Amino acid sequence: MTSRWSLGLDIGASATKAVLLDGERVQARALCKSGADFAAAAKACRDEVLTSVGLAACDIERTVATGYGRHRVDFASTSVTEITCHARGCYASFPRAITIIDIGGQDNKVILLEETGARRSFRMNRKCAAGTGAFLEEIAGQLGTPLAALNELARQGTGNVELGSFCTVFAKTELLAWIARGTPLPELARAAFRSVVKRILEMDPLAGEVVMTGGVVAHNALIVELVSAALRREVFVPEYPQYTGAFGAALIARET
Repeated sequence: MTSRWSLGLDIGASATKAVLLDGERVQARALCKSGADFAAAAKACRDEVLTSVGLAACDIERTVATGYGRHRVDFASTSVTEITCHARGCYASFPRAITIIDIGGQDNKVILLEETGARRSFRMNRKCAAGTGAFLEEIAGQLGTPLAALNELARQGTGNVELGSFCTVFAKTELLAWIARGTPLPELARAAFRSVVKRILEMDPLAGEVVMTGGVVAHNALIVELVSAALRREVFVPEYPQYTGAFGAALIARET
């Protein structure tokens, strides 16, 4: 039986992801920084997955691009919105009525799906970087902590510090005030995580079964735990949460 290779590319503001399907099976994944050249990032991710399975670009039957830089991918068969691709990718792992929370580098999405997978509604937070990956990156820089170490640092905090500002710039000013009082860094890191959770909870009531995706979720398990605690029920995460959009794009490529 001849393989049918389909490629999904999610060119996000911070990272570009690729998922390669052979029929219904995922054969390869790749991730790289998006940087200032979305087209180059998309090509680099495509080439990485192709090399890993010994294919050439001409072997790909269809490529669907999604995300922030989807219109910059000139070799894509078509482009599809990230809302549609995240919904498709999540529903493949959780085929039932779900509420999806995706925390990206520059925005957050809340997508409600019906039992059939049809999209009921969605909301996006684009007004400010607060509550996104960019916010946590700024906070890590302010605390002099590597971004990769922020999750473990926050786990050491007790949660006695609150950041009240909706603005990343003002939140950093709040942090400076707490630092001046001698507040331990773990408390400040945990406050940043709790601030992200507050922004999410303000976007939507988050009814029903909740699934979280995105790079922030992939690297910061505490975020999921805090949302679960706030909702008082288990929150689910797909096996590869950062690749949900690219997976959904690959599925759409396979089906069209």
